[in-house]
Amino acid sequence: MPLNFTAIDFETANGSAASACSVGLVKVRDGRVVETASWFIQPPIGHDVFNEWNIRIHGIQPVDVIGAASWVDQLADLVAFAERDALVAHNAGFDMGVIAAACAATVTATPEFTYACSLQVARKTYHLDSYRLPVAAMAAGFEDFQHHDALADAQACAAIMIHAAKRHDASDLAHLVALTGNRMGRIGPPVVQFV
Repeated sequence: MPLNFTAIDFETANGSAASACSVGLVKVRDGRVVETASWFIQPPIGHDVFNEWNIRIHGIQPVDVIGAASWVDQLADLVAFAERDALVAHNAGFDMGVIAAACAATVTATPEFTYACSLQVARKTYHLDSYRLPVAAMAAGFEDFQHHDALADAQACAAIMIHAAKRHDASDLAHLVALTGNRMGRIGPPVVQFV
């Protein structure tokens, strides 16, 4: 099955969407995970205070990001890993918002990506009491992962999409999204249309 995408998950230092402090990436080719990556990020100045609540959720301390690449310095690596793939995230609006907000906070051009949301796909694939990532991932057969670890969450997201594509007999990501009554989203520079 030509199911190709990059699953992504961010953890943030505080309530600001620009405060990315960790990213996890999972590359899927033909419905299989072929590569993973994760790293810490130094949140942009003005968005770099670590809130105690966030630390309790993900366990990332300010000391963990000392020496980590800044948002601007790591963005090229993130884009290179994704290789023009559509991105997939669980509650994708949050993760795409992190990219857009961190780029805005650092006066950096937002990279152009199409994206899909595994939360929306899960809602049309499974009958669950909750569609939180751990519950939806369990329905997809991906269990016992460290929730709120960016790489583990990206792996769980990828597992949901792979399982859902098989269940819906989807030929590719766009087909899966359409079969579940959803649409692909888009971030980055607006499309210029000439009339």
